[in-house]
Order: sequence, then structure tokens, then C-alpha cells
Amino acid sequence: MATVAETLIDPVAAADACANRAAAALSSVQRDDGHWVFELEADCTIPAEYILLRHYLGEPRDTGLEAKIGVYLRRIQSASHDGWSLFHGGAFDASASVKAYYALKMIGDDIDAPHMVRARNAIHKAGGAAAVNVFTRIQLALFGAGSWSVVPTMPVELILLPRWFPVHLSKMSYWARTVIVPLLVLAAKQPVARNPLGIKVDELYTIKAAPLKSQAAGAKRSWQIFFAALDVVLKRAEPFWPKGTRGKAIQACVDFVVERLNGEDGLGAIYPAMANSVMMFDCLGYAEDHPHRAIARQSVEKLLVVKDDEAYCQPCVSPVWDTALAAHAMLEAGGEDNERRAKAALEWLKPLQVLDVKGDWADVKPNVRPGGWAFQYNNAHYPDLDDTAVVVMAMARAKDKLALASGYDEAIDRGVEWTAGLQSKNGGFGAFDADNTYDYLNNIPFADHGALLDPPTSDVTARCVSMFAQLGEGADSPRMAAALDFLAKEQMADGSWFGRWGVNYIYGTWSVMCALNAAGLGGDHPSMARAADWLIQIQNPDGGWGEDCDSYKLDYAGYEPAPSTASQTGWALLGLMAAGKVDHPAVERGVKYLIETQAEDGLWGQEHYTGGGFPRVFYLRYHGYPKYFPLWAVARYRNLKRSNQRDVAWGM
Repeated sequence: MATVAETLIDPVAAADACANRAAAALSSVQRDDGHWVFELEADCTIPAEYILLRHYLGEPRDTGLEAKIGVYLRRIQSASHDGWSLFHGGAFDASASVKAYYALKMIGDDIDAPHMVRARNAIHKAGGAAAVNVFTRIQLALFGAGSWSVVPTMPVELILLPRWFPVHLSKMSYWARTVIVPLLVLAAKQPVARNPLGIKVDELYTIKAAPLKSQAAGAKRSWQIFFAALDVVLKRAEPFWPKGTRGKAIQACVDFVVERLNGEDGLGAIYPAMANSVMMFDCLGYAEDHPHRAIARQSVEKLLVVKDDEAYCQPCVSPVWDTALAAHAMLEAGGEDNERRAKAALEWLKPLQVLDVKGDWADVKPNVRPGGWAFQYNNAHYPDLDDTAVVVMAMARAKDKLALASGYDEAIDRGVEWTAGLQSKNGGFGAFDADNTYDYLNNIPFADHGALLDPPTSDVTARCVSMFAQLGEGADSPRMAAALDFLAKEQMADGSWFGRWGVNYIYGTWSVMCALNAAGLGGDHPSMARAADWLIQIQNPDGGWGEDCDSYKLDYAGYEPAPSTASQTGWALLGLMAAGKVDHPAVERGVKYLIETQAEDGLWGQEHYTGGGFPRVFYLRYHGYPKYFPLWAVARYRNLKRSNQRDVAWGM
């Protein structure tokens, strides 16, 4: 590793050495078939729910696996507030803490053990088990450890309503759809877990009542009052639903799930939907060896990360995202071996393009041909625009230089066609659907997580603009003009942009700066200049950049400073270089920070969460982010300085 003195004397040479070491390290973890996939870690809730799922089903205990998950849950218990957080170093979260406590008790931890006493006291201080969110209330109700009466009613008959009805599944996000449909059956049947050990958590309750608290930004009191009153009516009407209609609705839910079971990759390829599908089949009497139930159960097992001393369950896997981003980093690193590895990655990605399945997105855009990529190994009903744009840009950058096999032009064209077809009316792009902007739905009691919708966002819109521009589309085309206008309106007063899928304003600002550069709006453009000034202003004294997950506040108050991380430093540097700032002292300081913090293995460590799931509710630690983003930034710095160029030629 380059010393501090070497960095000061020749920062370009030091950056070159750093990039070469990082590229070699990243190469060493590429899979034999050409793809990369790294761990994707959420908070304690997913491994806790996995433990509870096994006991719900009454499966034979795997005490070895349970013990390892117990080690993991105890390790991430906070030493400052005694409970569990939604991200590394975060504040106490009642729902996460109740689930973790319940799982540890189920595993066999004595409730009088010091760590359990501390957790229980923290939960009591926060209002007890009654103060949890909707999904935790459902989890407790399924075990008879809580009442269904405190769960907002979502009648299973919802699935039979016509699309024009104000509350309709097609108006919700893909993740909400796949989680809710099997949950509708569970709520209608209200089964009780087998729970062979008979374990409950009565000791977590206090005498206090605890109303639901919405995490939706911009929630309106008038709508909340209306939907709360509606919930009262639905609860009173529940016993009187016609049995024939109820049976038809349950069958419609089953049909929805079966069509989207997705093999061993699972319903929606996300844990909550997959686990709910297993419990749905179970409560409907499907035998363990029934093909639908068996494949759904197997999909959950594939999310486990089991190590020598601990284990946890991932919320999903990220191979397409990891592979596409790593390919970009390797293309930036350059050299015969790195480019060969990028080529292998793109060859792996190409057949994963969804060309024959019209997913749920087609409800709004029925005349658009499929052509996107999903986030996971397989999720054909739910490709996303972010992955698609990143894959297309990598293919477009590499196809001539690397002499890729025939057919890449068609893959690129279909990806662009599908992406363009999902542009929303306001000019922006959402992640999975177009015009998913039914804001009033975030006020229903069931949506206390505030993440029921998938509206257009700055980061995804920026990625689509980057793709169009990299492929030669001018800023004056109708769709580009509309998207750029959307981005202009979304810029914050301080010059930053909100980042929906990454933490947070650093992520959003990097994304948009790359897009504006690709679209020909150089560093002198007012939006770019303000964004660059903002990034320079928030640089940490150590030369890096960091931002806390707490920046996702209900009032969008803005950036929250945090210790520097490798991934956020990489984003900031890529954003500044997109604005033509490669010679700015802030860029040299940032590159120096990455060089000095590079680990002995050639990569970077990072415990902080910099990935977004649902703001204020669910965050992600992408283990790949500190591996390819710093490499990408340092290699770009070296390339621009060596070539005496100041303009970035690519969309990212």
C-alpha cells in the first residue's frame, strides 16, 4: 500500500497502485461463471423472522443454525440503548427489538440473562410490545402473542376489486403487492403458529396502549382520520363477508402467488413475500412436499449466510446489481485482465434480460415490450429500471472495445425501449412501475411504514437519463427534456438531490451529477455548480465523505454528517469528477483518503449502512459497495489525470 509520503509526492502514481491492487482483489472474488455477488445485510428483523418462521411451521430444530443466528443477534445488540437498531449505530427501534428478543427467547436464551434483561427494559421504556409497527403486530398475532384486533384490517376481498377502486393492489408498489397478497389470506384465516415450545413474550407488554405511528412523509391528518374510521367499519363487517366471495378471493390470492412463485428465487425474490407465501400455503393445508409449498420454502433457505461462528438471513440477493457495477469498475480500471473479467460479467448478464414476461408493470404500460433486468438471479415479473440502465450502460461502453459476442445491440435496444416505455407522466422514472403516485395510500393504517408506493425518484431518473445520453440521445428530445425538468425541480435548496435507494443526499447528488454531465450540462451549469459546491462543503476533515441514515427524516431536513465511508467517498468523487473537478483539492483529498484507508487485502471495510430499502424503516448494507465504488473512483481519477482530460465520457 502506498505510504502517505508517496501519496503527497505523486498522487497519480499512488492512485494507480491503489486501483491495481483493488482490481486484483475484486477479480479474486469473481465467480467462475463471470458474475459477482456479495452479502446483502439488513437489520435484525430478517434473521429473527427466519427463526420465528421455522417455529411457526413446527419444523425440526436445527440447533446448530439457531445457535449461529443467536450469536449474530447478540453481536448486533446495541451497547448504548440495549435494543436493536435499523442500521449500524442507529437509534433504538421497538419493532426490531421485539422481534430480536422473541427470536433469542425462541432459540433458548434465558430471559433473565443480562442481555435479555437489558433488551426487555429498553422495550418497556419505549412502550412495550404494543408499540410496534403493523408487520410486527401481525407476527405477534400469528403466534397468539398479540391480538389481531390491533392489526389494521385488509380484507382478502381486496384482490377482487376493480382497478378503478381507490385502494387497489395495482396502485401499490411491487414489494407491497407481493408481501400483502399472501398476508391477506393469513389475515382472513388468522392461523396460530404450531410453536412446539409454546413460547410467547407476555413479559414485553406494558399496560400502555400504543397507536400506530406513520413513517410516511407528508402524511395528511384528514386522510388518516378517514382511513381509521374505515378500519373500524371493516372490522365490524368482517364476520359478515359472504363465504363464497371469501373463498373466491382466497383462490385469487393463491393464483397470484403461484403465477409469481419464481422457482427457488421466491415470490418477488424478497424475504417477507417469500416467508408469507410459505405460511399461506401452510394455513391452506398444503403438505410440506406439495410442489408450490416446497419450492417456496426452499427459496427462503437460499437467503441464508452461514459462517463458521455466526449466521443470518438476507432480505434478498443482489447479483445483477453487483455484477453490473463491478463490471463498470473493472472497465474503469482497464487493462487486459480487468477488461476480460468485465466481458465475462456482461456475458453472464446478457441471458438474464427479461424478454418474454410481461410483469405487473404492464398493468399501467400494456403496450410496452419487456426488456429489463431484475436485481436478483431471477425475478421476471419485477425487472427494475435502475438495474436495466446500469447494465445497458456497461454493455454500451464495452461492446466495441471488447468485441462482445453478437446480440448486444439488440439487448441494448430492448433495454432502452423498455426503460423509455416506463417513463412517468411527470417526466421521472420509478424503480419498477410507471406513475405509481397514489400518495393518499400512504395514509391507510396498514401503511404505517410509509413505503407503499414506488414514485419517480431523482436517483432512478438520473440513471435513465445517463443511459439515454450515453447512447447519444440529445437533451432536447421530449423524454430527455421531461426527465431533466423533473430533476431540476427535485434539486434541494442547498444544491443536493434526495437519494431514495442509497444514503442519501450524497447518493442522489452523485447520481444526478453523472446524468447532467452525460446530457451535456457541464460543470458551469448552475445546477452542477451548486451540487459540486455542496459536495465540497460537506467533505469531512479526513478527506472522505459520510452521511447518516438519519438524514431520512419525515421533514426532509437534509444531510446528516457522519464518519467517512469508502462507498460514499467514492460517490462524492465520481460526482465531482462528472462536474469537471478532477483538479480540485477536494478530489485529491478524497482520493488520498481512499488510498490511505485501503485494507491489506486491497479492498475497503465498511460497517455503516449506505444502501436504502425503505426510508426510516429499512436499510441495507451492501457488502459490495466498499469493494467496487472506491476502485471506480480512484481508477477514474488516475485515468483523467494521466490523459489530461477533464470530461467524463460515460453515463456513470
